[in-house]
Amino acid sequence: MATSMDLIKPLVTLVAIVNPLAIVPFFIHYTQGYSDAQRKRTVVVSAFSAFVVIATSALLGLQLLSFFGISIASFQVGGGLLLLLSSLSMLNAQPAEQKSNPEEIRATEVKASMGASIAVVPLTIPLLTGPATMSTVVIYAEKTRHLWELLVLVGYGVVVALATAVAFSLADPIARVLGKTGINIMTRLMGLILAALAVEVMSDGLTKLFPALHGA
Repeated sequence: MATSMDLIKPLVTLVAIVNPLAIVPFFIHYTQGYSDAQRKRTVVVSAFSAFVVIATSALLGLQLLSFFGISIASFQVGGGLLLLLSSLSMLNAQPAEQKSNPEEIRATEVKASMGASIAVVPLTIPLLTGPATMSTVVIYAEKTRHLWELLVLVGYGVVVALATAVAFSLADPIARVLGKTGINIMTRLMGLILAALAVEVMSDGLTKLFPALHGA
C-alpha cells in the first residue's frame, strides 16, 4: 500500500464484500416487531461490531497467522479463493457472507423470535463481516509498510461501520425505493468488482508461492 490507488483498493474491496445494501432485507426481516428503540440499538451494535471485526483483523490478523505458521502467500491464495466464492454468491444476488445451511438459518430465527439480540449474530457475523471480510483485511494489512497505513486500514472499518449504520437506519426507505430488483442489481455489480479483486489477490499469492509464474 503505497500509491493513492493502493490505499483506496482496500476500501473498495471492503465496501463491495460487506455491501450493507444487500443485508437490508435481512435487517428488516430480523427486526420485525422491534420497537424504534430496539431497532436503533440493533443498528448501533451492528455497526460497532463490524468496526471491531475489521479493526481486530487488521491489528491482530498477522500475529495469528504467525502463531499458526501460515505464510501470507498461502493465506492470499486461500483468502482470494474465499473472496471469489463470495463474489459468485453476489453475482447470484445473494449476500457475500451468508449462512451455510438451513439448520443455521433456523437456529438464528429461533433466537430472534425469543428476543435474543441479532445485532452481532447473524447481522454482523456472518452476514456483514464473515471469513471473507476478515481474510481481506489481513491480506491488506500485510501490505502496509508504515503505522499510518495500518491506521488508515483500521479507519476504513469506521467507514464501513458508518455505511452500515446509514443503510440500516434507512432500511425501510431503501427497500421501498430500490425494491428487491434494485438491491439485486447493486449486489451483482459489487460481486463483479469483488471477483476482479479476488483474482488479483490470488495471482499475487500464487506468484509468491511459485516465482516461476511471475516470469511466465
